[in-house]
Parts: sequence; structure tokens; C-alpha cells
Amino acid sequence: MVLALAGGMVAAFCTGNLAVELLRRLHVAGFNSPDDFGSVLLATLSFHGAAIVAGILFLKFHHISWREIAGLDTMRWHRQLLLAVFLLLAVVPVMFDLKCLSEILISKTGSEVTYQRAVEMISSTKSPWLKGYLMFSAVVLAPVAEEFFFRGLFFSGLKKLGWPKCAWLVSSFLFAAIHFNLPTFLPLFVFALALTWLYERTEGLLAPMLAHSLFNAANLVILFAQNR
Repeated sequence: MVLALAGGMVAAFCTGNLAVELLRRLHVAGFNSPDDFGSVLLATLSFHGAAIVAGILFLKFHHISWREIAGLDTMRWHRQLLLAVFLLLAVVPVMFDLKCLSEILISKTGSEVTYQRAVEMISSTKSPWLKGYLMFSAVVLAPVAEEFFFRGLFFSGLKKLGWPKCAWLVSSFLFAAIHFNLPTFLPLFVFALALTWLYERTEGLLAPMLAHSLFNAANLVILFAQNR
């Protein structure tokens, strides 16, 4: 079941990006460039949307309640929120140092330090609709979809196969890799390990989703402050 869901999400992601390219070649309005609203909407929903739909189907198939998957049977939501905040206070300084170190090392190799594509688009886009959607995706869609896939599905699946250490490392590696940005790879790998610990500690997805959402929201605030 886990492999089928993972394969379905990969297929949905590839299909969505192929559809974006086809619509661009057909000169359909809203798909003329990768930064157009239609292109961004279809490309992101092909992964985040597919993950959320897959999660709903997965829970229904296995008769698992939302309360159980969130970990509310083991810890109240406000305690999970506090734990998420404390985790961020502990791990964000480490992530910042790793990001600075990565940028220094990349610069010394003569390569250009680049930002994540989503960050560049939020900073440069003039469309309020696109900016609003990207912010909503960063704070709501991405935390829900990525935590379900990487912690709830991928990590749990590998762990139940009897490979707990492999589950920690591989799921965190993939989480960092899918952001396709070298300077943030190490920080996001550490962040993924912290989110996995949070998932294990609370026995649910609510706390890592909250931490992920708060982290992205804080980055948006910093980004807008820098732009001003």
C-alpha cells in the first residue's frame, strides 16, 4: 500500500509537469512561462494536492481517524504546539549556521549561490494572486502534504519493514533533496531529522505539521522584511 501510494504520487507529479509543458507549447493563457499562475498551480498541486488526496484515501482505506493520525490520542494539541515551538527555537540556529557554512563552501568553489525557486518567485512576482497562492502553499499545503508523505508514509513504512535507522536517514535525505537547492540541503536535512523526532515523540503528524508551517511562515516574514 505504501509503495502504491508513493508510486501514484510520483506519477501524479510527473504527469502534472508534463501537462504544464504541453499547455505551454500550445500557448494556453496562464501557462506561457513556468512563473505563470496556471503553471505554478498545476505543478504544485500535482504533488501537494496528490499527497493530500492520497492521505485521505489512505486513512479511509485503513479506517484511521484524523484524531489518531494527528496524535491527539497521546498528546493535546496545545502541548504539541508548545513542543513544536521549542523545537524550532533549538534547531533554527543550527540550520542558519549550516546554511551560512554551505554558502561559504559553494562560493569558494566558484559556483553561484542560488535561492530556492519558490523564494525567488515570491520575491519577484507582481501578481497578488500568485503571491497569495505561493504563501498559502508554503504555510498550509506544503506542511500538510510533505509531513504526510515523508513522516507519515515514507518514514513509517521503512521503519515497519525493520529499518529504523535507514528510515530516519533516507526520509530526511529525500525531504532535503526535493527542494532542489544546494545551500539549503544540509539545513533541511537537519530540519527533517528534527521533524521526524517530533513525529516519534508525539506519535502523530500534528506537531511536525505545526513546526513545518511555523518555520515556513517565519521565513516568509523575514523575506518580506528583507525586501522592504
